[in-house]
Amino acid sequence: MRHTALASVLGLALLSNAALAQAPLDAVSSRISPDSLRGHLSYLSSDLLEGRGTPSRGLDLASEYIAAQFRRAGLEPAGDDGYFQTANWQYAQRKDADFAFTIAAGGSSLSVPAGGATAGFLDPLSLAATPAIFMDWKAALADPGAANGKVLVVPAAAVPGAAGILQQQLKSKPALVVMIDKERRHGAPGGWLIDPEKPASKGALPVVVVHAPDAAALLEKGGATVAAKVGAPEVRPVKLRNVVGLLRGSDPQLKQTYVLLSAHYDHVGIRNGEIYNGANDDGSGTVSVIEIASALAAQKERPKRSIVFIALFGEELGMLGSRYYGRHPVFPVKDTVANINLEQLGRTDDSEGPQVASATLTGFDYSTVTEAVRKAGAQTGIRLWKHPVNSDRYFAHSDNQSLADLGVPAHTLAVAFGFPDYHGKDDTWDKIDYENMARINRMVAHAVLGIANDPVRPAWTNVPNATKYLDASRKLNLAR
Repeated sequence: MRHTALASVLGLALLSNAALAQAPLDAVSSRISPDSLRGHLSYLSSDLLEGRGTPSRGLDLASEYIAAQFRRAGLEPAGDDGYFQTANWQYAQRKDADFAFTIAAGGSSLSVPAGGATAGFLDPLSLAATPAIFMDWKAALADPGAANGKVLVVPAAAVPGAAGILQQQLKSKPALVVMIDKERRHGAPGGWLIDPEKPASKGALPVVVVHAPDAAALLEKGGATVAAKVGAPEVRPVKLRNVVGLLRGSDPQLKQTYVLLSAHYDHVGIRNGEIYNGANDDGSGTVSVIEIASALAAQKERPKRSIVFIALFGEELGMLGSRYYGRHPVFPVKDTVANINLEQLGRTDDSEGPQVASATLTGFDYSTVTEAVRKAGAQTGIRLWKHPVNSDRYFAHSDNQSLADLGVPAHTLAVAFGFPDYHGKDDTWDKIDYENMARINRMVAHAVLGIANDPVRPAWTNVPNATKYLDASRKLNLAR
């Protein structure tokens, strides 16, 4: 009888402890609502915000909205201007009449309009009809002189700063480089940004990025000539803003360390007169940051570490906002223990098949952050899985890369790597699975809490693809 009673008491105690452990998780989960997510996203991806191009009025409206939600949640402002971390850049734009680009091949010629190409250089260019030579990247970078004085045509590489790579690594001396980019991964219609910390050098090799499919097809065939007359652009100052809020931790020592939850709030703006709303990419990540911030800030018990919520500008133009943050960190990089970046959380119609109650990470095996997310997934009924190809392929394609380069364990979490309306005009808020997105949000919230309350900070692993990030983190350790 005594043994039975003792066993009963111990059993009740264990159940009580389990219930106490589960209570904070349930309190957080109850604060995350599909309707709330729908409300935020229907505004941020509305036509009023005109696709949130960088820079644009719509992007400014979005930043004000995000700041208002951080203020409503009670986060501490962490920027140099309230919730805003400001980047004072420049915007260069030329008139359509100052751009003339003609391709001749097979006895016919084609004039590419200003909207069909991006010419992001400051010096004027006047080029008479010049033979064009098409090469892949490997051949172009190895070429010692076949392209000298000619127009070198290359496919656009799916990496940020591709034009800069060409500038630095070409051995030949072409008169002009043309990058073919039918998917508009590089450049934006209308103008381009100039980072004053990275001024363009005078006399730099001019690079024109061609987006028009008919022009690209002519150039790819070979045997074409190119003539161009491009005037100098007008340059004006522009203010870009990351939005940063802080939930300060409670532990006397650990509150001086930080977990970053991020998403980019820009999209690609207006193209050919049509608004590209960017609901899933990456309105879904942005509203998830808002929702999770609100849920965690509402809890009476603060996490041990501090949590930073950040919405980033300019990811679509080459991770500009996160790169800026990396150069100007609001909180010391050496004290930043992890970054979970959110992309494409709302669409479950993955191009490879439906993804419901599941999520994936880029760089899946690269750090112990994955274990924290996996544990949170088990608590919330979400399967965390590794895509055999895209997990590694897309690690460098979102804002986590900027923190990883500095040594911070950083990954991007997504539901679908690819979906039917990616970078299309039909990526709209009515196509989002809000119930599923709320479930993913609950997992992310618990993962962030788990990292914030764990006295052991996440670490890079020894897998080959993570070696350079592990080395960078070791340098950070020397600074601690």
